[in-house]
Amino acid sequence: MNQHPTTDHITSLIQEGEFFKLKELLKLYEPAELVELIEEEEEREQLIIFRLLPLRLATQVFEYLDLEVQKHFLTNLTQEKITNILNEMSPDDRTALLEFLPDELVRELIQTLSESERKVTLELLGYPEYSVGRLMTPDYIAIRENWTVQQVFDYIRRHGGQSETLSMLYVTDGRGVLIDDIRIRELLLADPQKQVRELMDHRYVSLRAMQDQEEAIDVFRRNDRGALPVVNDEGVLFGIVTIDDILDIREEEDTEDIQKLGGSEALDEPYLATSIWSMVKKRAGWLVILLIGEMLTTSAMHHFEDDLQKAAVLGLFIPLIISAGGNAGSQATSLIIRAMSLGEFTLSDWWLVLRREIQSGLLLGLILGVVGSFRIVLWATVVDPGYFGQYWQLIAITVGFSLLGIVLWGALAGAMLPMLLKRLGLDPATASAPFVATLVDVTGLIIYFSVATMVLRGTLL
Repeated sequence: MNQHPTTDHITSLIQEGEFFKLKELLKLYEPAELVELIEEEEEREQLIIFRLLPLRLATQVFEYLDLEVQKHFLTNLTQEKITNILNEMSPDDRTALLEFLPDELVRELIQTLSESERKVTLELLGYPEYSVGRLMTPDYIAIRENWTVQQVFDYIRRHGGQSETLSMLYVTDGRGVLIDDIRIRELLLADPQKQVRELMDHRYVSLRAMQDQEEAIDVFRRNDRGALPVVNDEGVLFGIVTIDDILDIREEEDTEDIQKLGGSEALDEPYLATSIWSMVKKRAGWLVILLIGEMLTTSAMHHFEDDLQKAAVLGLFIPLIISAGGNAGSQATSLIIRAMSLGEFTLSDWWLVLRREIQSGLLLGLILGVVGSFRIVLWATVVDPGYFGQYWQLIAITVGFSLLGIVLWGALAGAMLPMLLKRLGLDPATASAPFVATLVDVTGLIIYFSVATMVLRGTLL
């Protein structure tokens, strides 16, 4: 393994103007290492390092740079450098970049592309924003079933240099309709004179250009492929989607879900690149909704104000009661949303989910109920006798049964709400943990005081 120069050494070479020596040193790095190196430097040093890279290496590095760094380069590099890089980039990565740029800049950059690359880019940008068509690249190897293995290899040598991947080859007919795919391994192990049709099994998986990107993620996960072909409604092969693009989409989807689960709208840009005003707009709406929801908790407490005046000791356990239910609901919500995103069950399995949450909710509620009751018994008999008065046994029973009911309700609400939203065509992640916790807070108070009324009637109440 090569011992690369440190970041400090790179910076010192820039400051000393040793650009020739730096250019040679940068050749020791892999593209991924250069990305990390560039993103650690200040803006001025970033540009200097990038300008010293040869075109092919610069293009590989550019494709994986953070969006903000890419934007910085586009506004500071020469027009010729930008044109060369955009023409060299793979169509899918170029499309992903153009999606995030202002329309005026996009039109300007598209005009700098070669005629063939401009045509491909405009086609990809013509697909809906979250469709598979936006991810696909037209750089693949298509072969014919009547070719021999030797002819296939000759074709790959002539045209394979620009292909996104050579691990999978696609068999098409005279009209361009996909009829099979073949792993390169099968061809490498076959007799050179054997025809392609002798290796075909007519079992392949494909995506549709207008298909949603989230569906494509599931297809990749189920079939364990590095790339999948993309066809139109007539089965004509349009391009391929590779696993690296799918992983990027998976990361975006997971980030969006996590942000929503935290009780916020998903950010459109990385955290540090998002303006304060935009950040406030994304977060304020949910905070207002949650505040209004918590106001209902105040209304519930006002409804039971007489009970609180008669038995002030009940107020001591309100934070404990509502937090237990909210925590149980938040747990269930997170588990269900993640399981749904991984395709572990479908909406038709709602009864199985309900049954499991009833069972786990009862057990969890029983555990917390015993712990809560034991705490009261311990204080009333050992730590501070008389602290809860003469009816401490009834208070222990009230808290225990309240925790059982509230934890069960929290688990059921947290599990069923995301599934209900999914059934209504909404994003399940909207059922954020804070939202579920607020819902359970209000209903938890009603459960608590209802149990207290039944258990303590004729004594404290």
